[in-house]
Amino acid sequence: MRASGSARTFLCMPIIVETLRTSPADADARTEVDAWHAVVTAAHTHDLPADIPPPGRAETAGKLQVPSSRGRVARFAVTAPDGSYEGVASLLLHTDPGNEHTAFLDVLAVRPGARRRGVGGALWEAVRAELAADGRTSVATELEVGGEGEKFAAGRGFENVLPITWYVQDTSLPRPDGELPDGYTFAAWEGVVPDHLADASALAHNAMEDAPSGDMDEAPPVWDAEKVRAAAQVIHDRGGLILTVAAVDGRSGAETIAAYTELVLRDPSDTRALQYDTVVVPAHRGRGLGRAVKLRMLRELARRQPHVRWIGTTVADENGPMLTVNEALGYVRERASGIFQAKI
Repeated sequence: MRASGSARTFLCMPIIVETLRTSPADADARTEVDAWHAVVTAAHTHDLPADIPPPGRAETAGKLQVPSSRGRVARFAVTAPDGSYEGVASLLLHTDPGNEHTAFLDVLAVRPGARRRGVGGALWEAVRAELAADGRTSVATELEVGGEGEKFAAGRGFENVLPITWYVQDTSLPRPDGELPDGYTFAAWEGVVPDHLADASALAHNAMEDAPSGDMDEAPPVWDAEKVRAAAQVIHDRGGLILTVAAVDGRSGAETIAAYTELVLRDPSDTRALQYDTVVVPAHRGRGLGRAVKLRMLRELARRQPHVRWIGTTVADENGPMLTVNEALGYVRERASGIFQAKI
């Protein structure tokens, strides 16, 4: 397997820093995707409960072949003699203003049979070297509380700066339709936001700035219409699907998004969707809009993607209002997690 970057050695194991090819017709690119996917699925199956679906190959390929809209991605792999991967890591170096000092470790996974041989440590040293070379002063990652990842990270200076919990919702259970107060209407779309709502969507996205963030170094991004479009386009280009439901306030004569919620299917065939943002703009809070858009989302999901059975979401443990909404909608606790952060 060829690498397009430089090779370094840590603990007598080669760390190959590479940017995978973007052409799906390239045989080497397909081989590299398969090698990466084999590691992340094996680690997922070993480390997480059986009812949590692993990433599909389409999701893995999309992440490797389509750039992020929020920064530069550096990837690392430890290769076995037969050319397969023993472990992989993917690091997002933020480029949005205000976050050039920090990064997010999206993946650091080691094949179960290759653990406790220095593979994870070698990958971490490569990640840390990249962070230092790029002038980053911190890095964050999401980990399961009490899992192998937390044990590994604790020895490398990571601390849980934002406790979060995974919740799941059974979409087949009967629920009422969402209802809005007078003056509000629903809007729903798949993919990129319609042009006439793009600016309003950006304003609503910026209301996330008061969401609980614990002691995270990463600041909420500042959204404009182009960034909203770009984020949705990346999901589409990676082979996924994003569905949005919004509560639109038209009382002033101009359409304003008062609340919205987003669901993502990493692959359209997935039976478990991921809940992304749910936001109620401060001026519109206390009117039941968060519950209304989530209920309408269930209706839209049943109509557009009837095969989806579950919705998974994370909520910060300190986010009381969203926990209340989700409990009323039938979400049940699945597992404890957290955003762990280390200083560089």
